[in-house]
Amino acid sequence: MSNPMKGALRCLPAVPPAAEPVPPAAENLSYSMLLPGGAYCAGLARRAVRDLLTRHDLTGLRETAALAASELVATAYRFTPDREMALRVRWQYDALRIVLYDQHPAHSRPEAAEACRDRRSRSMWLLAAAVDEQGGDWGLAPALTPEGGTKSWALLHR
Repeated sequence: MSNPMKGALRCLPAVPPAAEPVPPAAENLSYSMLLPGGAYCAGLARRAVRDLLTRHDLTGLRETAALAASELVATAYRFTPDREMALRVRWQYDALRIVLYDQHPAHSRPEAAEACRDRRSRSMWLLAAAVDEQGGDWGLAPALTPEGGTKSWALLHR
């Protein structure tokens, strides 16, 4: 019987010396997660963001960021129930960026798209109040895919 792995180990690079693990810090906060789209995902997002910001020493933003993530997910669920969504939490350019992509279908008429955007914006009043109080910004825009979708986000400064 021949060994299909014979010689395979010779092409692997030498193992470098063990490096020290990089501890969590604001500068290396960059996470993405897919959420299945159920109503319970708002709570999952809230807990995940709270935990990430605690671990990465951004506790001053923790509660507002957790609320923002929860509201972004809850709004996406209201407009596109039971469809997968992607949540990204990242520290970049001295700000925390929370971005949610959902699968809201594209509208066939521009006026329908604008009316839907207005309804969604008005439903995000709690997000708007919390982010404004923190001195941040928020918004939403069509995701640039043929299938449609919405990109909604919150930006928070330390």
